[in-house]
Amino acid sequence: MAKKYYVVWEGYDIGVYASWEECKKNISGYPTAKYKSFPSKELAEKAFREGYQHYWGKKVDKPIMSSDYDHNSIAVDAACSGNPGTMYYRGVIAATKEIVFAQGPFPSATNNIGEFLAIVHALALLYKAKDTRVIYSDSQIAISWVKQKKCKTKLAQEENNKKIFELIERAENWLQTHTYNNPILKWETHLWGEIPADYGNKK
Repeated sequence: MAKKYYVVWEGYDIGVYASWEECKKNISGYPTAKYKSFPSKELAEKAFREGYQHYWGKKVDKPIMSSDYDHNSIAVDAACSGNPGTMYYRGVIAATKEIVFAQGPFPSATNNIGEFLAIVHALALLYKAKDTRVIYSDSQIAISWVKQKKCKTKLAQEENNKKIFELIERAENWLQTHTYNNPILKWETHLWGEIPADYGNKK
């Protein structure tokens, strides 16, 4: 389960807390307590600074839409010519577009597979570095697959895409054997434009 951070705007001791237990101590029994959970420390600190008016009482299990994204994050994306077709995927530093990793070409693959592999690739790299920064993807399907720890592709395995299915198996195994604290968030294209990892080949 991804780690959550808790903001207490009104309570016995206000601030940002890294556990529910600490948050609860400062709100339990407080008559006008105002608090909320967030998927990253950066979002929690931002919300604390801005005040409860924009956050408290909103749906708790989803991050608040911001006019800006978390710049200290990794953005991932995939590109595929055809479906199935030749696929690539990569991850970049969101603020600078500096490439962190890039893989491909993989024949007879799909874009959703690439998006799934890109998220898991980023998770594994950040896990090794003990880095809990946010990962952004513009694929809700891939995000759901990662949360389910299963690539639910309907693509048939053939001789020329054997490598992709080996990578899928490795990625699923990693998800089943590791616990990570990185929030995996949906990139809001309508707010922020194309995801920084975008290959720029949309028609």
